[in-house]
Amino acid sequence: MADFRTRRAAAVAAESGGTAADTGLADVETLQSRAVRTTNPEDEATFYLETLAEYSWARDVAGLAPSTLKSLIKPVIEVCEYYDCVPWRLTPREFDRYFSGPGRQHRATTRKKVVQVDNYFAFLERRYGGEISRRFGVSVESPVDLFNRPRHRGDFALRIPPTEKAMNDFFAAWRVDLPHSRKYPIAARDYVMAKICYLSGVRASELCAVKIGDVHWERGQWGRFVVTGKGARGSGPRQREAFLFAEGRELLWWYMEEIRGQFCDDPTNDAGPLWPSERLPAAVAALNLAVAPAIVPETFRRTLKQFSRRYLPGPVPELYPHLMRHACATHNYENGMPLWDVQKLLGHEWPSTTVGYLASAGADPERTVLESTQRAVRRLGMEG
Repeated sequence: MADFRTRRAAAVAAESGGTAADTGLADVETLQSRAVRTTNPEDEATFYLETLAEYSWARDVAGLAPSTLKSLIKPVIEVCEYYDCVPWRLTPREFDRYFSGPGRQHRATTRKKVVQVDNYFAFLERRYGGEISRRFGVSVESPVDLFNRPRHRGDFALRIPPTEKAMNDFFAAWRVDLPHSRKYPIAARDYVMAKICYLSGVRASELCAVKIGDVHWERGQWGRFVVTGKGARGSGPRQREAFLFAEGRELLWWYMEEIRGQFCDDPTNDAGPLWPSERLPAAVAALNLAVAPAIVPETFRRTLKQFSRRYLPGPVPELYPHLMRHACATHNYENGMPLWDVQKLLGHEWPSTTVGYLASAGADPERTVLESTQRAVRRLGMEG
């Protein structure tokens, strides 16, 4: 099957009466000018499909994969098919009613779809706003109004994690203050969770879902634990091994020996959560179950934010689990861990994803060039 660029060239060549190989001038021709030559210039549905095609072509120029291009326009088609109208006829009230009712999904999925629709309207307003107004008497305006527009519109900011020294000072200050905590088992659990999160680089949702039986002390050099990570390309959640290293093994062993048994459930049950919640509803507590509910990610995020504001030195104001994931990747890479091993540590499928986590890693290209030059000189000297 031909790729998207080949199909595009063939389509444009067919419009211009040439071949796919003779599309030098035909590629320049836009759908905007060709739409005027349609048999029914007032056909809004036809013009709408033309704008979808050009939007895909415009994003194709950026090098996006065909599957990504399809996902960009899918939310637009979805909501327009529901109301049986073209996108510039949508009102903010209809848009909100759809995504709060029949189109409602997980908040992250809904937020992603809303941003994709908003981006399509930005393209539509810039390229076709005037023509749509002249031909159909409608001004192009995104149904995602400023009141309901998500504040999180993509991870475009550079995440700068604390330095390794700042992280060590943070955990040292927190550890010193542990004996003075009002609820010592809970404070110790939170401390161990945060330290394991930093050492292993796992996500908050992955860490909170770990069960006692998921810890395999015999695996590798220092033991590992199994987490259920994110899926990819519709495969669903995938399991992977997370690493403890020497410091994490010692800390987790102490937690299992001294702290885990102080919670209300049975610490020898492999089905029990590794990080149990101390808050039990009255009905659940009355059942005296052997397995307690696990701590939820939002509670862990809130605890981490609270203690980082209290103990974390340096310019970074507060910590959250994903920033600690960035810190884990950055500090291990700066200490000499190869990119492939950092990728394995984070559970990424593609190294390009891992590179994005190392955007703030300290690097000295001049020193690297000098070292590589010196290695080449030594190698040539040995060969001579």
